[in-house]
Amino acid sequence: MRRQQVASAVVPSVAERRQRIEREPLPRNIADLVATASADGGDRLLWDFFESGEKLTYAELKPRVFALAAGLMSQGIRKGTHVAVMLPNRAAFPLTWLAIGSIGAVMVPMNNSYSDREIAYVVGNSEATYVVVDDSCLEAVDRVVAGGQVKATPDRVIVAGDAPAGRVSLEALMQHDAATFQPPDVGHDDLLNIQYTSGTTGFPKGCMLTQRYWISAGKVNAFRDGRTYRHILASTPFYYMDPQWLLLMTVYQRATLHVAFRQSASRFMEWVREYGIEFCLLPRVILKQPAHPDDRNNKIIRSNVYGISKAAHLEVEERFDLCAREAFGMTEIGPSMFMPIEAANMVGSQSCGIPCPFRECRVADEAGNTVPAGTIGELLVRGPGILKGYYNNPEATQKAFHGDWFRTGDLFRMDERGFFYIVGRIKDMIRRSGENIAAQEVEAVLNAFDAVAESAVVPVKDDMRGEELKAVVVWRDGVAGDDRDIESLLEYCRRNLAPFKVPRYVQCQTELPKTPSGKIAKHRIVHEDGPIFDRVQRAQARSASANHV
Repeated sequence: MRRQQVASAVVPSVAERRQRIEREPLPRNIADLVATASADGGDRLLWDFFESGEKLTYAELKPRVFALAAGLMSQGIRKGTHVAVMLPNRAAFPLTWLAIGSIGAVMVPMNNSYSDREIAYVVGNSEATYVVVDDSCLEAVDRVVAGGQVKATPDRVIVAGDAPAGRVSLEALMQHDAATFQPPDVGHDDLLNIQYTSGTTGFPKGCMLTQRYWISAGKVNAFRDGRTYRHILASTPFYYMDPQWLLLMTVYQRATLHVAFRQSASRFMEWVREYGIEFCLLPRVILKQPAHPDDRNNKIIRSNVYGISKAAHLEVEERFDLCAREAFGMTEIGPSMFMPIEAANMVGSQSCGIPCPFRECRVADEAGNTVPAGTIGELLVRGPGILKGYYNNPEATQKAFHGDWFRTGDLFRMDERGFFYIVGRIKDMIRRSGENIAAQEVEAVLNAFDAVAESAVVPVKDDMRGEELKAVVVWRDGVAGDDRDIESLLEYCRRNLAPFKVPRYVQCQTELPKTPSGKIAKHRIVHEDGPIFDRVQRAQARSASANHV
């Protein structure tokens, strides 16, 4: 089988690969990486946004990035300026990110589905003074800026796409003379991103990620397996972490990044075959797709999988004849563990693997003391380039560390051979289709609804999305809590939360289970306990009824 040939290929050992990655000097900054790759890659294709037809060669990379950097500087953006970016998967996103990084400014990526409340929070909390926004999201950003809740002003809103008359056009800024841009003195420890990630305290926290973080993340992912990847797939939004490090991994490999506009389980393997993909992040939902005669007809050398069951891991390798390997990382720490591609004997073990280059990992008790092999504790990670802290949140930063070890909030164990296994999580989080959702943020919105006395948000296992959200609601006295009240509550959630955070299930109770100290005992909330309102099922029923009529 081809996957066995890939796994058994003769390459330097894992230890030798780690030493080489850590020993070789990193590029000085993003601008240096861009310039070097552009000079070296020539006419080779760097990226292909295959649904919009936007393509760029390596030779075109530096001129395009530096031209936009000059354009952004003409608007007053300088080293250290915070720039919120709200763009879909178009070439404008990576160009803007690399241009911001070349200036030494700081990108604050925003989810395109954010509500006004969420936009105001991220732009305000990050102290972004400029916003780059797609024309499809402009109306929401304009409302927030006009409300005076943020530091950005209308003249500092840069519009990508169809910019209205009198507004600053991103495409116009791309026409500046690249030769006029001289990269400032930017070092490894200068910030590149403030990347917001859901936290247990409610609102997302802004991870301060440096140039070193990104430069090393790209290099680690490119070379830790000792393989060559010529075609890489990115199918999730660029405002998430994965396409950003996939782009830098691609640059190091002098490969081509093929970018989808959005994720599609039904078309994923079609893309893999059409573009000769050799590395990708494999969504487990593809196993739900009907079998195809060409399932095993692919060129994948390695695919990353996350949190996959033993049975599913074995099934995906057999069905598609590819090497699927676990990995582990977080926004705060970047790539931190990986299963070596040659470790075919670990398929189905559910181990996340061993520490990546530049990372040390250990399992500890509540006081931060390392526990013996086989004992469950919290995973701690340290190494050069992890987050500098949470922006504007010193209290959260302090709680996140034991000394220089970052507290992941995930429960792990390590076996005698040094392989790590995730067994649970300390954090009150729900993971839906790859999205980390803080239960407390959703609860804050639910509790702000006048008719709700208190609520609890808990995960419900789901075959398609991993987990779904269920809101358990206690109504105020005098509220019927019927379907009409539930629909009103969900509509309120839609106005104040991104769509992926809106609970699918609503369960009404007269009281919530409590601990002796008065805290809500979520572990005692059972999904099947009592009538449950399923908004997806209701919507499908209404649609079927309308079609029948």
